[in-house]
Amino acid sequence: MTRVAVVTGGAGTIGGAIASALADAGHRVVKLDRAGDIACDLADEREVRRAAATVLAQHGGRCDVLVHAAAAFDRAGLAALDLTAWRRVQATNVESALLLAQAFAPGMAARAFGRIIFVVSDTVWAPPAPDLLAYVTSKAALVGLARALAHALGPDGIAVTAVAPGLTPTPAASRAMPAEAFDAVRERQALPRTLQPGDVAATVAFLASDAAAALTGQTLCVDGGLVLR
Repeated sequence: MTRVAVVTGGAGTIGGAIASALADAGHRVVKLDRAGDIACDLADEREVRRAAATVLAQHGGRCDVLVHAAAAFDRAGLAALDLTAWRRVQATNVESALLLAQAFAPGMAARAFGRIIFVVSDTVWAPPAPDLLAYVTSKAALVGLARALAHALGPDGIAVTAVAPGLTPTPAASRAMPAEAFDAVRERQALPRTLQPGDVAATVAFLASDAAAALTGQTLCVDGGLVLR
C-alpha cells in the first residue's frame, strides 16, 4: 500500500523540496501549511489538531511518515524578546510537532511502521547571532524531542530522527541574511559548496525509506561539514 507522508511547511522552499522528493519516492504527500493541501496555522493548537484529524479522515486513518519542516523565525535578542514572540516560535516549531506526533503515532504503532523526522538546524551547535535566541532554542528542543520519542516509540516500530541543515539560500534566508554571510559560511564548511534544498530533501527521503531501518534518535547535519560532532 502507498505510504502517506505529511510534511509541515510543505509550501516553503525546503519543505517543498522534501515533499517533491517523497512524492518521487512513491509516497502520497500531504502538505500542512498556510498555503498547503490542508491550510493550517501551526502556532494554533486547535488548527493543528483539526489538520491532523483531516489527514486521517481523508487517507484512511494513515500517516506513515511525518516530516516537520515548518519553522517560525522571529528574531530578537535577550533584552528585546517578548513572550508573545517566544511562544509563537515554540508553538510553531516545537508544540505542533508534538501534537502531530500524538495524533499520528497510534496508527503508526498499529501498523508497526512509522517515520517521524524533524528538520532542525546546525545553529543548535553553532549559534550565529544572539537575536536567533528563540529559534535556536526551539530547534534544540526538537533534537531532545527526537531522542525522547525514539526510545518511547521504538518498540512500536517507529523511528524518530532529525535533520540539521546548514545555511541554505532560500528566499526567506536570503531576506534575513546579507549575501556575504552565505560566502563566509561556505568558506568555513569542510565541503565548500553552496547548500541546496535538495540536499536536505534527499536526506529526509532516505530517513523515510526502508534503507534507514536501523536509524533512530540521531540528528544528521546536512551542512557541508560546518559542524563536526
